[in-house]
Amino acid sequence: MPNIGVPEILMLLTIVGIIAAIIAAIAITAGKIARGRTPHPMITPTTPAELEHQLQALVNEGKTILAIKILRQHTGLSLQDAKTAVDGMRAGRRLIDHPAMTRLPQPPPRLHQADLATRVRELKAAGREQQAVHLVIGETGMTQGEAQTFVQAL
Repeated sequence: MPNIGVPEILMLLTIVGIIAAIIAAIAITAGKIARGRTPHPMITPTTPAELEHQLQALVNEGKTILAIKILRQHTGLSLQDAKTAVDGMRAGRRLIDHPAMTRLPQPPPRLHQADLATRVRELKAAGREQQAVHLVIGETGMTQGEAQTFVQAL
């Protein structure tokens, strides 16, 4: 068996360390890329009003960074523009008025559809009250509390 000296062991450890660092860097970068390309799984708005409502809930919970990230994913805004929009929400301004909200897909017009109250009653009868609240928010722009009051009143 050949005699291995200290310099050879140090060189071998250095090479192993460099390889481990490269693998870690690739894994971290791949994770960041994957997270940056997919919308947040908990937020799936179908209208700009629903996105505003869901982001406002995050802002109210103090999760402004997450709100900024989700806004960017759904609208393509720059980091600065998304931060400005979310800061505006914290100050009481409506996000729905922001020009980026036009980038969201608009729901197709519904023909021969029952009025909102009828659809809310149907959802409540099916035990889907929370969906009824989201429907009211999405179609009217009401706040969470206003929409809950409306749904409970029917």
